[in-house]
Amino acid sequence: MGNDFNLCPMCGSKKIECRHNRKWICPDCGFDLYNNVAAAVGVIIKDKYNNILFEVRAKEPRKGYLALPGGFVDFNESAEEAVVRECREEIGVELDINSIRFLCTNPNTYEYKNIEYKTCDMFFVADLPAKFDSINDYIKTLTAEESEVSEFQVHKIKTLNDIEKLPLAFVSAKATLEKLIR
Repeated sequence: MGNDFNLCPMCGSKKIECRHNRKWICPDCGFDLYNNVAAAVGVIIKDKYNNILFEVRAKEPRKGYLALPGGFVDFNESAEEAVVRECREEIGVELDINSIRFLCTNPNTYEYKNIEYKTCDMFFVADLPAKFDSINDYIKTLTAEESEVSEFQVHKIKTLNDIEKLPLAFVSAKATLEKLIR
């Protein structure tokens, strides 16, 4: 899949050139546009039994597949602030920014409406709030953002085989879960 323009968005020239699917240059007017990596976040909310909270995606890309709570980082927002905001929006929970810990980053490809976005996904871990014994108790208190999340699921992750069985939406989440259990 290529992200390509047929016309320069500034002058309408048909001579616009794409270089390495990353930069567009118009020799007629000097327009240039970079397609840089987008920043996204995800959070692993887990309990002491190795149960992890997953969302079932309610929209494309990868509708019906499992994802970790998260999304794109907004302008003027830190990755940690994005985790807190995304959890508030998608699962109806206000995480304490001091309770999340950075785990790792992984590259990802996010295809939306026939455009390929390359992302750097930053993953964090959050422990279950102390008043809950398990994710199964916690899940009853969550409110799904219906446009993003069709339901919640809990899966025990202890081995690579546990991860392989999951219909994960994104390769970055798979790589992150593998790192978590190592």
